[in-house]
Amino acid sequence: QVQLVESGGGLVQAGGSLRLSCVASGPTFSSYTMGWFRQAPGKERDLVAAITSGGITYYADSVKGRFATSRDNAKNTAYLQMNSLKPEDTAVYYCAARYGSWWYTKPREWDYWGQGTQVTVSS
Repeated sequence: QVQLVESGGGLVQAGGSLRLSCVASGPTFSSYTMGWFRQAPGKERDLVAAITSGGITYYADSVKGRFATSRDNAKNTAYLQMNSLKPEDTAVYYCAARYGSWWYTKPREWDYWGQGTQVTVSS
């Protein structure tokens, strides 16, 4: 069983930055692909970024060039650096873990989830 605890959300003005962190429990963090999803009210939960155990990354088109994901396996932690934030980035952000070395865009393909953290970008 893996538990994920997120932190770093908050309120920021458009153009600002935030960094989300996701700390995982358990000794096998390096065996998991880590993903970042977001869900705005009334919308589906969408994958915005992912990073494999080997450091291969994926970004949704809507965040390419503005968001960056990374991981520190020694600290069992994944990060999502969000720059040039826009009001449309407002959502609850979730980290997720999937055993193995690839990502899937559908939430049901992921094994573990964090509790979510609110990100609000004001115009």
